[in-house]
Amino acid sequence: MSNPPIKKKNSMVDAAYVQIRRRILDVVWSPGYQVLEQDVAIELNMSRTPVREAMIRLQREGLLEVIPRHGMRVLPVSPSDMRELYQVLTALECMAAELLASRKPSDTDLMPLIAATTAMDEALKVDDLDAWAMADERFHAMLVDLSGNRQLKETVLNYWDRAHRARMFTLRLRPKPVNSTKEHMRMVECFLAGDVKGAAEITRSHRERANRELVAIFERYKLAQM
Repeated sequence: MSNPPIKKKNSMVDAAYVQIRRRILDVVWSPGYQVLEQDVAIELNMSRTPVREAMIRLQREGLLEVIPRHGMRVLPVSPSDMRELYQVLTALECMAAELLASRKPSDTDLMPLIAATTAMDEALKVDDLDAWAMADERFHAMLVDLSGNRQLKETVLNYWDRAHRARMFTLRLRPKPVNSTKEHMRMVECFLAGDVKGAAEITRSHRERANRELVAIFERYKLAQM
């Protein structure tokens, strides 16, 4: 007879966790943002208990700090954290690019990548950086998916959200990302040609350039506490 209340409690904690986490990763709540537990509960239209448990869970993930009697504070991400994160993502995406190119995919197989790149180009034409960022992430997600390696995909997803947070925070501080579309199309050309080495080299160059730009922004704008 006690199972239904437990399940309901767990579902409420999960819902609070998802909503708070999404606000942090999308930088709706910026680094350093502090808010009372009661105010979060009101915003999410929930009681304080699931909100508190969700905060504790997110504290373990390193996204926020629970402050007794003062709610929570969104934690920063340091430039060194981002540098290490992009090193891991670069290695994993290079492997995905090699696997995809070795399969010698057809035009049809690569349509999701081509469509995402086209969407990036169209978004830049109207200066819609949010749409550009969504299309860019879609390209990289599809690249890993098309590699055909499920374990690789799951590993990348473990790091994806933290990279997303930093990218969204710096989106309007970076130079206009005109190079990404060209680099994506060169990657697609390598995939079509079955050029394993070329696909890996372009992917590595693409990711390393993005990493340099992000770290430079952290340093230029003193975002060590981001």
